[in-house]
Amino acid sequence: REQPIFSTRAHVFQIDPATKRNWIPASKHALTVSYFYDATRNVYRIISVGGTKAIINSTITPNMTFTKTSQKFGQWADSRANTVYGLGFASEQHLSQFAEKFQEVKEAARLAREKSQDKTELTNPALNITSHQVLPSPIISSNGPGEDKLFRSQSADVEITTEKERLKKMLSEGSVSEVQWEAEFFSLQDNNNKLVAALHEANANVDQWKKQLAAYQEETETLRQRVAELESQGAHDSSSENNKEDLSQTLEELELLIKTKDEEIQMLKSQKCSRWEAEGEREETLQKLQELEARNAELERRLHLAEQTLAETLAEREKMQNEVTKVAEIMDVKIFELSEIRQGLAKLVES
Repeated sequence: REQPIFSTRAHVFQIDPATKRNWIPASKHALTVSYFYDATRNVYRIISVGGTKAIINSTITPNMTFTKTSQKFGQWADSRANTVYGLGFASEQHLSQFAEKFQEVKEAARLAREKSQDKTELTNPALNITSHQVLPSPIISSNGPGEDKLFRSQSADVEITTEKERLKKMLSEGSVSEVQWEAEFFSLQDNNNKLVAALHEANANVDQWKKQLAAYQEETETLRQRVAELESQGAHDSSSENNKEDLSQTLEELELLIKTKDEEIQMLKSQKCSRWEAEGEREETLQKLQELEARNAELERRLHLAEQTLAETLAEREKMQNEVTKVAEIMDVKIFELSEIRQGLAKLVES
């Protein structure tokens, strides 16, 4: 017989009946909180069910008030249930929508009560009393004969006033900071889940960068070995022009590789600055990058020394070639002179 008229998701709390200060979570997760309208009884209720248990079952009356205590938390007191309910929403917009609907339902409940009272007065002749008459008793019956009677009297008004004061005192005793903290608690949990996911992603990126760094270290070691081989080749094999061309080509390839690695290091630095959030891992990677830069600088220095050694070797080879040429020329002169002497001796022998 009840129909839902509005639903939302929120974390449900109830005031601690012992301390009247702290909030007790009604569930670990957000629940569906709905407004229901009972057309038969003409009443409105707020209902929230967790599993098979009704967490909230609060009938809305015109004297209820929904109070926003923070940007995402609101509360209201239910004197019939002798408790205070609190709702923590995911955003300020959800809280505003729930508060506006509470005000609409509260106004509808007030109109329904007034309409019910007017109908009761019209159907009960005992209540048709003129305004100048004084009742002998302050008690007014609101139900017909044969039913359980509900009365409104001066003592009931005093009891309602006392209940209001007690609830106000119970709400004022709560610490504002504690209420706000409880209101933001689940919002912080959501943010924490997002941070944990981001941290997992950063750790995965760190593992990938570690693998890349290990690959770069292997390539650097290979480059170091090739530089050592080139140095040994430049020191021992300086007699072939083909070796010179191979060394020059290899040096150009090494310079291109070093340039490529420098660009990759710069790219890693930019990626690190945009995506790295874990400070400890960032410092470790920075240190490794600095070590790689130092190793690249050492490789460049050794390449420069190899080039200098190669140039010196080539110069020495050219010098040796010049000296061999000179010796060959001298040998040719000597051979020519020796041949002339032989010819002279042969002529003398013949004569």
